[in-house]
Amino acid sequence: MPVMDGKKCLAEILRVNPNAKVVVASGYSDGGSSDGVMAAGAKGFVQKPYNMRQFLTTIREILDAD
Repeated sequence: MPVMDGKKCLAEILRVNPNAKVVVASGYSDGGSSDGVMAAGAKGFVQKPYNMRQFLTTIREILDAD
């Protein structure tokens, strides 16, 4: 993204709506770990490349968790 990175975007979304259910999709993570974005408030993480079924399963799990 040209204006901010993903972590700043996540922080801004959660600043506007602390209850937002954000799923982060990334092709880069430290060692393939989602710990950083989850600790920052994301509800889910999918590693790129992913398929649509994997992405939708993650979303369904997050929506059903509450």
